[in-house]
Amino acid sequence: MAAARDAGLTPALTADSAIAPDDTSGGFASTAAPSPVDAGERGIVAARWLGWRRRALVVLALLGCVGLFALLRMLSASPYIDAGWRNNVNGQMVLESASDPALRAHIGQTLAGVVLADGNLLPPEVLLARRSPRWVVDDTLREQLLANGAAYAGALRQGEVKLKFAEAVAPIEVRTVSRGYAGLGSVFWLMTALALVFYLTGAVVVLVQPDARNLLFGLTAVAQTTQLLLIGLDTLPGFDFPALLAPLDLWLRVSCDIVTGAATVHALSIYPRRLPHQGALALASWAVGLAFIATVAFNPIPGLWWWTQGLQLSYFAAGWLLLVWSYRLTPHPMAIVMRRLSLSVFAILLLLTLTVALAQGNSDVERFAAGPGSLIWYVFQASALMLVPFLSRSQHVMREFTLLAGISAVATSLDLLFVAVMPVSQFTSHTLALFLALGLYAGARQWMLNLLMGSNMLTTERMFEGLYRTAREIETSGGDPTEHFARLLGDLFEPLELGHATRSSPATRVVGDGSTMLVPLPRLPGVADDLQPRGSLVLRFARRGRSMFTREDARLTDRVLEQLVRAVAFDRAVEQGRNEERARIAQDLHDDIGARLLTLMYKAQSPEMEDYLRHTLQDLKTLTRGLAASSHLLSHTGAEWKADIVQRLDAAHCELDWSFDFDRDINLSVVQWSALTRMLRELINNVIVHARASRASVSARYHRGRFTLQVSDDGAGRRPETWAHGLGLGGIRKRVKLLGGEVHWRENDPRGITCEIRVPELGER
Repeated sequence: MAAARDAGLTPALTADSAIAPDDTSGGFASTAAPSPVDAGERGIVAARWLGWRRRALVVLALLGCVGLFALLRMLSASPYIDAGWRNNVNGQMVLESASDPALRAHIGQTLAGVVLADGNLLPPEVLLARRSPRWVVDDTLREQLLANGAAYAGALRQGEVKLKFAEAVAPIEVRTVSRGYAGLGSVFWLMTALALVFYLTGAVVVLVQPDARNLLFGLTAVAQTTQLLLIGLDTLPGFDFPALLAPLDLWLRVSCDIVTGAATVHALSIYPRRLPHQGALALASWAVGLAFIATVAFNPIPGLWWWTQGLQLSYFAAGWLLLVWSYRLTPHPMAIVMRRLSLSVFAILLLLTLTVALAQGNSDVERFAAGPGSLIWYVFQASALMLVPFLSRSQHVMREFTLLAGISAVATSLDLLFVAVMPVSQFTSHTLALFLALGLYAGARQWMLNLLMGSNMLTTERMFEGLYRTAREIETSGGDPTEHFARLLGDLFEPLELGHATRSSPATRVVGDGSTMLVPLPRLPGVADDLQPRGSLVLRFARRGRSMFTREDARLTDRVLEQLVRAVAFDRAVEQGRNEERARIAQDLHDDIGARLLTLMYKAQSPEMEDYLRHTLQDLKTLTRGLAASSHLLSHTGAEWKADIVQRLDAAHCELDWSFDFDRDINLSVVQWSALTRMLRELINNVIVHARASRASVSARYHRGRFTLQVSDDGAGRRPETWAHGLGLGGIRKRVKLLGGEVHWRENDPRGITCEIRVPELGER
């Protein structure tokens, strides 16, 4: 792949099939212009394509809502103790409020536990939000927590629960009530809403393009939705896990984590490009994951938390390595963005793992890590996965939410780590964690988003220079201006590939997950319909494959091209005004000065004066015709030059050697004709007046766009490097510079001076 250069577009992409489907483009249809019949058929097909997908999305949304409503109805009907609790300075549970009259008498007392039917006393923690068994490191403690939860749920189903207070002698019998929707808690509603959003996002992504990578994303969406719902159940006031899911609780949580990791590795082996041995990589990831899930289902694994964390970290590390490998094989901006995102996920999970591992023995830290700590991690993981389909669409809310969730997970992990490792107070640990997290946020935000925001964009000054240069090139050139548009966008975005397709679109759009941008060529004012640019420019892999295209890039492109069209229209209006002003001046010179010269010629006192005025009148006519004409043929211009020079040199008794050669006849603009004519006249004046030469030689040559003019004499002029450049020589230099050429003077041997003018590009290009 090669970038577009000034010489033209990338040859590999100039065909109509420039955006054929592949593994990295996101898929495109044929770029050939459709006939009206084909367009109608495509419209019918598109309507059918959208129709069944919309119906499928509605069905999936209804199924999700029905399932969620059934879960909410079951939980609202479940029994629980309607009371409020708080922890005192010693970490004990104290009754704060109650609706049961029997409990109101014990407000302010410390709870000792829950008395079961067999007389056993359950710890008071079962009345609060319980810890996720997935994040309990000690196997024995995990089994005990699950057993306590099951025992308390059985007591709730009896309709009455006995509570033992430290200040009371006998247990207090408390009647349970239906939880109701208000008793589910605000955190549960938040987690449920987030789970539903992620479920619908996965359904939309799969239905938009049901290919392998999107199906894998849908699978991870289902896994994360299940994980978020399970976490929501953990936040319910009091233990009330559904009886059908209670035996599968731990297995479901482990399975969701492993499925997410395996699906991630599988997806990264085919996107952003299909890697060598992709099938073996995907098979290995799923074989390891499914074997582990089956083992957890049928046999208890000692050190389950360590094994699960190690396997999950291995999946994320493997995904990062696959992205590094993919970018080395084929540069793709999504590989860089997803590599950074996966590295962030891996680093946060590793930090949380180290925190939980080092917190063993500290019950408060373990309880927080297995509860709110794991909740924050799963919210971040779900938001990071949900962000992936929208990376190229520049969804600011999604990106900021993901970054904030990640920083919250970092702050929580650091806070727990400081408490577990260093003997610092709670306030100190909170402060240190907050400052470090804010510092990481400030750095990570730019590190994550600079590929999307275009950190290497052209400055405003350079952008205006490019617009002005392109407008002038379009104005002075003829034919199709596609090359000029391509050069401008190439300087703006530095794409790895730049091509042209015959298919057009109403506006600039980003496709292929941000790897490709389609730019419709605009119509230019004052240009015939058959000369208007057609189709679209296809830009792929911005910043030489290091950045993605975003919606901001598309909007910027539309504005740049809009300003370019306005600049061309303004330039042509200015040029039209110049032409009209030149025509008016030429008419005034012809009618006024020409009439006066004609009167003087008839009143001349001598034949010599009459002849001089006649030639002056002829020069005036040549000048006025040149100003009034919009262009001049090179052949006609050469004939006018020769006639003028012959007349002037004959009057000065100087011989002329004339040579004019051109490989093709071209049209000179008024500016070019005027500059060359005045330079030649000034050089002939110098030959006559200053050099007092007896012979002059004029040689003009036009070949392959290059124009060369040489004027030599055998006069008295020497050492041109010492000449003072006044109005005459200074005017020649200015006019040559205006044409983009160069001028040189040198001595002739044995006498005289040669002036050589070279213009690299002459005529209407």
